[in-house]
Amino acid sequence: MLAKRIIPCLDVKDGQTVKGTCFVNLRSAGDPVELGRMYSSQWADELVFLDITASHEGRKTFTDVVRRVAEAVNIPFTVGGGVNETDDVERLLAAGADKVSINSAALRRPELIDNIASRFGSQVCVVAIDARREADGVWRCYVNGGRVPAGRTLFDWAKEASERGAGEILFTSMNHDGVRNGFANDAVARLATTLPIPVIASGGAGKAEHFRDVFTIGKADAALAAGVFHFGDIRIPELKQYLLKEQINVRI
Repeated sequence: MLAKRIIPCLDVKDGQTVKGTCFVNLRSAGDPVELGRMYSSQWADELVFLDITASHEGRKTFTDVVRRVAEAVNIPFTVGGGVNETDDVERLLAAGADKVSINSAALRRPELIDNIASRFGSQVCVVAIDARREADGVWRCYVNGGRVPAGRTLFDWAKEASERGAGEILFTSMNHDGVRNGFANDAVARLATTLPIPVIASGGAGKAEHFRDVFTIGKADAALAAGVFHFGDIRIPELKQYLLKEQINVRI
């Protein structure tokens, strides 16, 4: 059985790491380079860097910050935000990224997934999906950092992304983001049991038990979190020791 992955996420705005609740009320969480260096030394399995306002502001990812973080870490490094074409992927890989996350641009032009997968390989292409469970019980996707409805539903879009060549799905529940009451385990489990590619769960981590539950109930391949790691509520070495005691396979 493949080991479950613990992935800290750097949501970056104006060159600084930030964290909010349900995609709003952002507060500073520190320098992304120093945080990346810390997580690299703390047994994190991977690191995700998201330039969270690049798409909304209509610009490219800040390559210089990406390069500085890449130089500070020795773990797999995924970068997203403002990726609109294959040349953006090439630029970020040259800056030190191992994988590239696409979200808004993929929903607007799904063929971008095919293009990235065919040019660089599926292993490079992570399709991030920000979705909210709405009053009618339907999970609907959003673009531009959760600001604009995309007109697609979570499960249909995740299936299409997989079929087009995505290597992984990074699903963030907008309802759970920053609330710290646990992951959207039912939705994660549905994705994980119906898709042939790994699913990364994001949104809702507040304590170690939430990671246990997303791996056991949610069947996730990886769990991503930000605030609980940035502000010291959970340290990755202790989290992994706890998960081992719960008989969950993690890398030490």
